[in-house]
Amino acid sequence: MKGIVLSGGSGTRLRPLTKITSKQLLPVYDRPMIYYPLNTLIKAGIKEILIIVAPERAGDYLNLLGSGKQWGVKFTYEIQDEPGGLAQAFLIGENFIDDDDVALILGDNIFEDDLATEIKSFSGGAKVFAKSVPDPERFGVVKFNEQQQAERLVEKPQEFLSSYAVTGLYVCDARAVGFAKELKPSARGELEIVDVLNKYLERNELTVGSVTGEWLDAGTFDSLLRAQIIAKDHLTKNMII
Repeated sequence: MKGIVLSGGSGTRLRPLTKITSKQLLPVYDRPMIYYPLNTLIKAGIKEILIIVAPERAGDYLNLLGSGKQWGVKFTYEIQDEPGGLAQAFLIGENFIDDDDVALILGDNIFEDDLATEIKSFSGGAKVFAKSVPDPERFGVVKFNEQQQAERLVEKPQEFLSSYAVTGLYVCDARAVGFAKELKPSARGELEIVDVLNKYLERNELTVGSVTGEWLDAGTFDSLLRAQIIAKDHLTKNMII
């Protein structure tokens, strides 16, 4: 399995902090934010990781992370010229993914849970991780039927469907690239990751795991502050990088 960290975007919700640096390079306690999603992938035994970055910040990532050799992994870098949705990562990473399974994680997502076993046990199709949240309208949401099986996924629903947000870790087989190529931009002008996942769901090949510990999408001031506290109290003791 290969890994991708999507770390592009302009971080407008965290201005003025992000006027001079990438959101994913901001400090979360004693480490840059991107170390946390990288740690999730490396703890799962993933050795080849593609980091997708905005063009104006590429040098900063290269200076910080280098080749990855110091952690026993190999980093590759690609530019995302313009943010075009999470599913765009599969298109940018097409040559990198090749015929392998891939774990795509968002560069501002921090998980308290150790998901290494869940990632290592992946056996095809697609797997996502859901978490009940008070503000599901901010995220992709998974709706379950009466048998607690995933019924459909919707990006930022305007009407309440479920309290279960799909967190920013998506494990897929290599077909994700082909599925992403079939997509048309949504009304938001983006290639939506839920549309890729729904293609797996239509084939009964989507597994939904659960996140029991804290999960933070550290793209707002409040969630960034919470991430600092969680990192200090729970995360830094078990970090590889």
